[in-house]
Amino acid sequence: MILVDTHAHLYGSDFDSDIQEVLQRAYAQGIQKIFLPAIDSGTHSKLLALAAANPVERPDAKLPAAYPMMGVHPCSIKEDYEKELEIALSYLDNGTKYYAVGEIGLDFHWDVTHKEQQHKALDIQVQWAIERNLPIVIHSRKSTYQCIESLKKYKGKVTGVFHCFSGSVEEANEVLKLGFYLGIGGVLTYKNSGLKDVLFKTGIDKVILETDAPYLTPVPHRGKRNESAYIRLVAEDMAKAMGMTVEQVAEVTTENAMKLFKLK
Repeated sequence: MILVDTHAHLYGSDFDSDIQEVLQRAYAQGIQKIFLPAIDSGTHSKLLALAAANPVERPDAKLPAAYPMMGVHPCSIKEDYEKELEIALSYLDNGTKYYAVGEIGLDFHWDVTHKEQQHKALDIQVQWAIERNLPIVIHSRKSTYQCIESLKKYKGKVTGVFHCFSGSVEEANEVLKLGFYLGIGGVLTYKNSGLKDVLFKTGIDKVILETDAPYLTPVPHRGKRNESAYIRLVAEDMAKAMGMTVEQVAEVTTENAMKLFKLK
C-alpha cells in the first residue's frame, strides 16, 4: 500500500531534532512521497535543503522523497507583500523543479488588516502557476467562499487543491466544479468536524490526503505534534466512513495526487 502526504511542513523547527526518524516512521507506514508547501522567505532555504536531502530521483532510498512547492502563505502577506512575492518568484525561477505554487490563498482567521493585499497576492501567484503549468495549493481558513469566488475567473486555466478542506457540502461541490481537489487531513478524525458527511455525499474521486504537519494532528494523537506517518490514520478513518478498505482509499488518493502534481 502506497500513501502520499500532499502537505507537510517537515522543514519547520518542530522537526529539527528528529527529522530522520520522522521520515523513517513515514516510510514504514507506506508513505513514499511528501510534498512540502512554502510559507515565506524565512523558511524557503530550509524547505529546499530538506528537498535536496531527500530527492525525487533516489530509487534505492528507504525514505520518502520530498517534493518542493514555492509561494507565499497568506498569513505572511503584509504591507511589504511585494517584496515577499519577489523573493518567492526568484526561487521559483532558480532552476529547481517545483511541483506546485503554494501554499497560497486567503486567511481571515487571525487578522483581516491586509485583505486587499492577500487578494492581490493570490491573483499574482495564480498567474505564476498558469504561466508555468503548475497546480496551486490553496489555504482558505475562514475564507473558503472568498477563495472559491476569487478562483472562478481562472476556471479551466489552473487546477489545484483546497488544502485542509473543512467546509460544507455546498462548498465542496463548488470546489469540485472548479476542477480542484479536496485536501483531507486530521480534521476528518475529529468528532464534530462534519467532514465524514461531506465526503459521503461528494465521494472521494477528487480527494487527496495530507497532514499539514506539525498541525492538525489526527485522533488519537490530537494535541501532540503531527507527522507524516499519521496519514495512515486519516486513510483508515476515511475508509471506515466510506465503507471502503484502507487499501482502496490509498489507491484512489495516491492516484489523485499523482494526477494533480503531474507525476504521470
